Amino acid sequence: MNRAMKATALSTLSLLSLAALTACGGDSGSDGDPTAGKPEAATSGAAQPSPAERLAKTMVTEPEVGGLRVETTDEKFLFAKSPDEVTTDKPVCAPLALAMNQLPLGDPRADLTRSVSGQVESERKTGIGYTYITLTSYEAGGAESAMAGVKKAVEACGDGFTAKSKENESPYDSVTAEKVTPAGDEALGFKATLTFRDVQHVVHTQVVRSGDTLAVYFSADGMAIVNGRPSDAKPSPTVVKAQNAKLA
Repeated sequence: MNRAMKATALSTLSLLSLAALTACGGDSGSDGDPTAGKPEAATSGAAQPSPAERLAKTMVTEPEVGGLRVETTDEKFLFAKSPDEVTTDKPVCAPLALAMNQLPLGDPRADLTRSVSGQVESERKTGIGYTYITLTSYEAGGAESAMAGVKKAVEACGDGFTAKSKENESPYDSVTAEKVTPAGDEALGFKATLTFRDVQHVVHTQVVRSGDTLAVYFSADGMAIVNGRPSDAKPSPTVVKAQNAKLA
């Protein structure tokens, strides 16, 4: 998909309140940083890295995901710039709206989002679109609380909900829990359905807690939505496995 096509897709999806589904790219993320990886234990007297610095070192890089593109998202195409801008017709469903729109859950110390595009050979026919990764760090207990909120929302929002921001609106027809590969201290998955121009689409989300850090993986096929083709895109197993390994 060339840049012009992606821009067209984003403009259309913005009207759907799904603008972030096909990021048109931007400045590269942490890829190419030779120091990227797990934060090393600080030596006595050395300055401790900030939560944001830890997340930057923990985010996957392009070599770690088989050469897929790891990029920042363009803010002008975001559903909302902060959780405070998002409301839902069912308050209990708010964590799902945040998770599916690359926004941090709960009360974070720092958060970081990247989009991963492209497919490795083994995944070319498995319905995988863009995979979004949102890493969020918390004070002690904060990640567990945020995870509990997602679990409660999945259980309570089976018949769907509507999320709104200042300029956008996203109606979800249904939410269903899904089994995911065990990872971290706890992991959960869910899928949501939405309808555009009488065509149904399925988007998938996984949430993994590793200590006081959450990783949220979200995937959707934005071009299929724009072109009126049914879609069912799942987070890339390659991306999820690589990111979970860096959180372990």
